[in-house]
Amino acid sequence: MAGLSLQHPWAFAFGLLGNVISFMTFLAPIPTFYRIFKTKSTEGFQSVPYVVALFSAMLWIFYALIKSNETFLITINAAGCVIETIYIVMYFVYAPKKAKMFTAKIFLLLNVGVFGVILLLTLLLFKGGKRVVMLGWICVGFSVSVFVAPLSIMKRVIQTKSVEYMPFSLSLSLTLSAVVWFLYGLLIKDKYVALPNVLGFTFGVVQMVLYVLYMNKKPVAVAEGKDAGGKLPSAADEHVLVNIAKLSPSLPERSSGVHPVAQMAAVPNRSCAAEAAALPAMLPNRDVVDVFVSRHSPAVHVV
Repeated sequence: MAGLSLQHPWAFAFGLLGNVISFMTFLAPIPTFYRIFKTKSTEGFQSVPYVVALFSAMLWIFYALIKSNETFLITINAAGCVIETIYIVMYFVYAPKKAKMFTAKIFLLLNVGVFGVILLLTLLLFKGGKRVVMLGWICVGFSVSVFVAPLSIMKRVIQTKSVEYMPFSLSLSLTLSAVVWFLYGLLIKDKYVALPNVLGFTFGVVQMVLYVLYMNKKPVAVAEGKDAGGKLPSAADEHVLVNIAKLSPSLPERSSGVHPVAQMAAVPNRSCAAEAAALPAMLPNRDVVDVFVSRHSPAVHVV
């Protein structure tokens, strides 16, 4: 039991520190889910990172149980399984129907299907040390793919010159976590724990360097996020409240404020505020509905 043995005090220290840092990293999305709970909407947030994190925690628990004497890996990944499951349940409760279906499909595919296949193959086709080696390399391969995922975020930072989507605190915690777990794997002579964290440390340092380079830069527009002014949408522009009036069948066309193209030149220009203020008085026979449109998501929420 090298991880917990006092004969290996440095391994114990780094294993305990790794648990603390990783636990804090697992808690990092709490503000996101508090926002989801308050708004009763997942807005544009995706469930994939939480499903993938749960799958990773499940894999490492399986590896630790097969290898035995890996208490620190079991404790932190068990905590991760509980936390990520809570996130996924909350997401599923407040997500629109399409997002729920997608989350259910990817959960069944990855956490049930792929994990089930890995479990059966490693238990049926391999024995003893070969089982540990096979499962270890599976964990390494998946961990590398997870560490490579932030490349898309780094590309966005470079394109937009904005660090909005890459918080420094998260990059720092991931870097520290990679360093600690690398040293832990080195001390207990477990290359499968140590190797993925070399890449994790590298990407973490690159992210922090990018943050320093672009934190004071003026954001530039990209094709997918450009508005009419050529700027990235600001926080104040994230949501728009729109009044949609449902016409009564008996309401004349003229009173509805809708004019044929030929008559448009004669219609005086009025501001949106003036239109909104005058709308209830002008249209007593119309059902007015406030629609909350989020730029994060194509979904339209009626409030």
